[in-house]
Amino acid sequence: MKADIYDKLTALTEEEIRILNGESEVNKSLYTDAGKFIIDSNKLLPKGQLIDIRKHTRFIDFPEHNHNYIEVNYVYQGSLTQIIGGRKIRLEKGEIIFLNQYIAHEIKASNEDDIIINFIIRPEFFDYMLMLLDDQNVISKFLITTLYRDYDAGEYLYFKVSEKKEIQNLLERIINELYEPSILSTAAIKLLVGLLLVELSRNSHNIEVYSTNNYEKMIIINVFKYIDQNYDKATLAEISEKLKQPNYKLSKLIKKHTGMTFKELLQEKRLSKAIELLKISSYSISEIIECVGYENPTYFYKIFEKKYGVTPRKYNDH
Repeated sequence: MKADIYDKLTALTEEEIRILNGESEVNKSLYTDAGKFIIDSNKLLPKGQLIDIRKHTRFIDFPEHNHNYIEVNYVYQGSLTQIIGGRKIRLEKGEIIFLNQYIAHEIKASNEDDIIINFIIRPEFFDYMLMLLDDQNVISKFLITTLYRDYDAGEYLYFKVSEKKEIQNLLERIINELYEPSILSTAAIKLLVGLLLVELSRNSHNIEVYSTNNYEKMIIINVFKYIDQNYDKATLAEISEKLKQPNYKLSKLIKKHTGMTFKELLQEKRLSKAIELLKISSYSISEIIECVGYENPTYFYKIFEKKYGVTPRKYNDH
């Protein structure tokens, strides 16, 4: 790692200085405005940015909390002890853990020589990466559920890959790009994270998984995957037939596990795809409406404005 970046990682932060000077509790206002301790990505990520890193705060126990983003803890130096679901996990140098939005964890105080790097990643960052991985891959399954905000099962993936040089090199390159961004960093980071996921998936024997990985969850994952691939023409009848489930039963399972109906899940996906096309394509709005599967422009305008507070034409200026 570059010497100047290493110096930044080892230097005391303002928060750590206050702790060493006697502050006995984590200042939750730095991380959230909510009553519950749910760390807010808006507190840590600049507006519009999908991924960033920050050094984990040392010298103090970090109380149990959730976050509204995907967190990846990477032990660059030393170790990290955390408690997840009542179980103590000690990560050693070079190891990584992925935590989804719904997992609650507590982190024990780190020492001066412990350098833990936290990747803060909004779920939509992973949207395009699903095509890189096999449908049955454990990482792919994890990512699919992270992309649907109403699937609220806590999950983590713990990668014991300290001896894998390719993975360590990729992590270091990602850290360098995030600490010293250039004009090409956004593209480089996406490419590097994609390569990292591929390398991690090749080492599936080194992954420890915590998940409510049961029969019902597998059905819901298949529903998510179906919507992701067929959002422009998806129907409940078709996916019910594919999964050999009666319509009413599948509807109940979707509502139970996501809090949404099939129609609502499909609408979420179509609207997020419309936003993506508005940002990156030269399509007209009428072409985008057709691309995402709506036949009635008036209805599309109505649900779009209800969700985002502006019309599609004004969205990019918002």
